[in-house]
Amino acid sequence: MVITRTPFRISFFGGGTDYPVWYREHGGAVLSATIDKYCYITTRYLPPFFDCKYRIRYGRQEEVNTLADIQHPSVRECLSHLAFNQGIEMQHNTDVPGMSGIGSSSAFTVGFLNSLYALEGKTISKDALARSAIHIEQNMIKENVGSQDQAAAAFGGLNKIYFGGSDELRVEPVDISQESMRVFHGRLMLFFTGYPRNASEIAAEQIKMTPQKASELTRMRAMVDEAYEILKGRPESIDDFGKLLHEGWLIKRSLTSKISTSAIDTMYADARSAGAVGGKLLGAGGGGFMLLFVRPEDQSRVRAKLGQYLHVPFRFENLGSAVIYSMNPDSEQFLA
Repeated sequence: MVITRTPFRISFFGGGTDYPVWYREHGGAVLSATIDKYCYITTRYLPPFFDCKYRIRYGRQEEVNTLADIQHPSVRECLSHLAFNQGIEMQHNTDVPGMSGIGSSSAFTVGFLNSLYALEGKTISKDALARSAIHIEQNMIKENVGSQDQAAAAFGGLNKIYFGGSDELRVEPVDISQESMRVFHGRLMLFFTGYPRNASEIAAEQIKMTPQKASELTRMRAMVDEAYEILKGRPESIDDFGKLLHEGWLIKRSLTSKISTSAIDTMYADARSAGAVGGKLLGAGGGGFMLLFVRPEDQSRVRAKLGQYLHVPFRFENLGSAVIYSMNPDSEQFLA
């Protein structure tokens, strides 16, 4: 039996430039960080006493005998990608609801892939794990997804992630002082809007509009470097990061009409009136989590103003997808 733990991410800048339709011609980059909210995947070889070959448990339960009959697309294609012929049982647990803008679908794919490799006693690098998840989601499942979520989930940490060029994918950790990290983290607030969303549908519209939004996407890519320089600078200048977030959100919501809603616009305006310097809706848009940049002295007012929304405290994490339990079925040895 193997258990993997894979983090979700918050994306600050560059979202939209991580779609292949953009970065294979222009290059792209994002600035993102993983947080201490996770999906957990438990995988084991299914004992031969059951009337099925695959027992898959997530929001529903599947018990089927052939790979083609598995309804969960990521489970089906991960097993296909690895030519995994053994019967398995998989259980998925998560800290936050799906379709909420923090990379939950890709975290699942990364975590499940990681568990299958570990179950077979194999190791895989973070880079290979990210690239395999990107291939499965974009080319096998054919989802309308970018390439940032898989890389963030696999590597973990606060990173600049580059897309395009000869490497296609490159992850560069953002190395800042402990004091700068403390000040930065202390200004971030996360709220759950509670609105359901379908990232693939929203992303499909954004991909369709990409050729008409070259100037906006070019500016969003440039913000990654500007934000990086702010983080590397003096802690007392950190509020410039929040101002840049505000500019980025105004550009992002202009990409398509599906990214924001009147309720989300009102929520954001209320947060700004209470003292938020800036913020953005995470993920493709339409709902899910909103990230706000708020000075410590203004946070109680923002919480009060947004009292109808769930405030979700979080911390950064640096490990990425990890095997947190592995038991050899032929022994009692515990490995963690």
